[in-house]
Amino acid sequence: MNFKKSVLSSFETYLPERVVTNDDISKFVDTTHEWIFERTGIERRHLVEKNQYTHDIAVKSALKTLKSEGIGPLEIDAIIIATATSEKRCPSTSALVQGIIGASNAFAFDIQAACSGFIYALTVADSFIKSGIAKKILLISTETLSLFTDWSDRSTCILFGDGAGSCIVKENDDDDDCGIIATKLYADGTKPNLITIENSEKNNNHGHLTMQGRAVFKYAIEYMYKSMIEILEENCTTFDDIDWIIPHQANRRILESMSKMKGVPFEKIAITINEHANTSSASIPLVIDTYIKSGKIKKGDKLLLSAIGAGLVYGSALIKL
Repeated sequence: MNFKKSVLSSFETYLPERVVTNDDISKFVDTTHEWIFERTGIERRHLVEKNQYTHDIAVKSALKTLKSEGIGPLEIDAIIIATATSEKRCPSTSALVQGIIGASNAFAFDIQAACSGFIYALTVADSFIKSGIAKKILLISTETLSLFTDWSDRSTCILFGDGAGSCIVKENDDDDDCGIIATKLYADGTKPNLITIENSEKNNNHGHLTMQGRAVFKYAIEYMYKSMIEILEENCTTFDDIDWIIPHQANRRILESMSKMKGVPFEKIAITINEHANTSSASIPLVIDTYIKSGKIKKGDKLLLSAIGAGLVYGSALIKL
């Protein structure tokens, strides 16, 4: 059976209005702008306001995507949300979004794959399109990591921001070769304690995020590179054929080290961590939308996506926009 490719369109994002700079953080923990920037590449981050939650920012991004695509909510067959920061154990964030935007014809569910969530959700959406289960899917990555951050812990509170990114995944009706070329997913469940958010009876049942930074740094380089090389080789492609590498935005030094140690061309790595900080699963759609709107990413560009997150779960995707 010949399957048509799934194409991605109408990338849009929402960033909360509240901007917190490194200097702002230095007012309540022992740090400086220079210390944070040198170690992470982060200058500022967007944080949700009080009583603003994960589904709220997902809705704002989703409505922008529907408007950009020129369709109504009733034309959506499915809503898939990637998030590690749902404010409720149930109902799902996707169900809340479906109800608010009025997409009553769509089935809806969440995927929890931490910072790799967008790639995992993209893989599922691609399968639904190819199998005919859905024709138009609203794919959203949305995170409010600030609600799970210990703001007295200098080692983690400097790293994270909030945001949402969304797009439409649909069947390619054109004769061109644009679309999802391949995705590849992995997991290493032998290292579950490197990044965690434990359940807690405090903070509205939100535990605080903890991370073993040095170990995460090491595995991020090794596993992201592994997933990129394998998907390139399996598709007879090299870095020379790629226009932009879109990695999860965890730490600029991870990306610099991956370039120096593994030979990944740094000039092709898209970076927005300075403006957004680490927004977990939302980081990849935030990068893509930012680069599209700045004119850096153009139609027909070939993108290599890669991410790693708590679990450890990781993966890559090869797409042509």
